[in-house]
Amino acid sequence: MKEAVAAPAPILIVDDDPGQRSLLESFLGGQGYRTRSAASGEEALQMLHEHKYALMISDVRMPGISGIETLRRVRQEQPTLPVLLVTAFADIRSAVAAMRDGALNYIAKPIDLDELIATVEFATEQLRESPGAAKKAPDLPPGIITGSPLMQAVYRDASVIAPSATRVLITGESGVGKEVVAELIHNWSPRAGGPFVKVNCAAIPENLLESELFGHEKGAFTGAVQQRIGRFEEANGGTILLDEICELPLALQAKLLRVIHDGSFARVGSNRPLRTDAWVLAATNRDLEAQITAGNFREDLFYRLNVIEIHIPPLRERPEDIVPLATYFIGRFSQQKSRFSAAATTYLVKYRWPGNVRELRNAMERAALLSRGDVVLPEHLPARVVAGATAEPAEGGQLEQIEQEAILKALRKNNYNRTETAKELAISRRALTYKLQRLRAEGVPIDPAGPSS
Repeated sequence: MKEAVAAPAPILIVDDDPGQRSLLESFLGGQGYRTRSAASGEEALQMLHEHKYALMISDVRMPGISGIETLRRVRQEQPTLPVLLVTAFADIRSAVAAMRDGALNYIAKPIDLDELIATVEFATEQLRESPGAAKKAPDLPPGIITGSPLMQAVYRDASVIAPSATRVLITGESGVGKEVVAELIHNWSPRAGGPFVKVNCAAIPENLLESELFGHEKGAFTGAVQQRIGRFEEANGGTILLDEICELPLALQAKLLRVIHDGSFARVGSNRPLRTDAWVLAATNRDLEAQITAGNFREDLFYRLNVIEIHIPPLRERPEDIVPLATYFIGRFSQQKSRFSAAATTYLVKYRWPGNVRELRNAMERAALLSRGDVVLPEHLPARVVAGATAEPAEGGQLEQIEQEAILKALRKNNYNRTETAKELAISRRALTYKLQRLRAEGVPIDPAGPSS
């Protein structure tokens, strides 16, 4: 396992089972971490009052106050302390819900020690870099343009996750750049020298998908005139991205679960087991928990894939990126150096971009073809962009005032619970956090009389 550098503060382990506490203390101590332990949530809260900790690892089920209730009380006093929940399979839904109250992540029993150390390293990475300083992401390659704090945070998270080889679920609307982030994670990882294999589960007919993933033997089915190597074999020693994972049929989900568990699989038409050392990343534009409820996605596979989630915000939540991205794309497609007129810039920024970065790229390809001079005008943009931007109800400061009032109203309605507020506003929790920081800096009162959630 990776040799760890001691955290600047100890890790607090909270569990009523002395055997479990001893196991975690021994394992983390052997990895170079200092630990302290508490036998109950009440004891943990007292210790948190007395000392500073880098991370809290807490069991969910304990006598007295539960791990989830301990988390909620910790969040009132120490909103930035990373908290990792340890849970039995039956309690996983509660643990997932607790992540909306501020848990860093959860890990299921029996504890996978590789998964545990990867999550601990992820939680303490920034502290080990420099106490009090955020980790700086590596330089972005050409073509990846961002000026927004939201995307800078995404890339910073990706750079922290990359060395760990832990499983990652990348979520976000179609066109936001999930594949781009997945490839960055691969390129920043120790597997960068290996293959990066992409499979779009939605683009391959269901009857061919198993062969695409696992390969087939000659004669396995009509048309199988020769042996075929599958994508998991191709990705051996590297990374495989399973895009639109929600489209994977249930029968294949069971086989994927086995590959993730021990790396074993068989080609179609063969019973001979094969093995692959492929790092699995998954991406989806749909709500997998809703798919589980509908019976379309295996719950155990979801928990296997979603060790760490990276959510990529839509383009409408990061307007700082629109003009830089548009400028980059127009430069790629234009035969000459082009710029945007003031009116065209206004339309670009005000439009909601439901197709996200992919739609913006296509719009700039069109504008490059239609603009004859060096200036992109509104008539060179797609009609839907101009119409959509014109339909906005307010401009400038008036629009900002409407947004501010909507945020404050939603906060009050949801008792200042930021997760529920973000849901009602249809934005990510991270986007809400940045908007609240901006309002607070402008002197707008955004906090309740008591502690915020």
